[in-house]
Amino acid sequence: METTDKIVADAFDALTLNEVQLLLAEKRTALSTLRTGIAVFALPLSVLSVLIATSKFYQIQQVILWLVPLLLINLGLVVLGVYLITRAVRHIQHYDRLIGGLKRKHSRLAELLD
Repeated sequence: METTDKIVADAFDALTLNEVQLLLAEKRTALSTLRTGIAVFALPLSVLSVLIATSKFYQIQQVILWLVPLLLINLGLVVLGVYLITRAVRHIQHYDRLIGGLKRKHSRLAELLD
């Protein structure tokens, strides 16, 4: 009977560790989404910086047909970047809460993750 309890406890520990590994993998995915969002958000800022730095070489009236679509695309990229960043932060917080709950339930797990 005692070996059965040990086997069940070991299986439960393995299941809990697998659950934490899955949550950590999901958190890594959310972190990569955050990194992508930051990069997408930074691209329009660098394009606008180049446009401002080179503005003395062109007249706005002459390039307005190119400038308006470019600014609209930049606005779209900023919106996409903000969306990716906020979505990733929410997911990271969610996974942190789930992992924290598991750490509170299992003291051995808390020792491993802290």
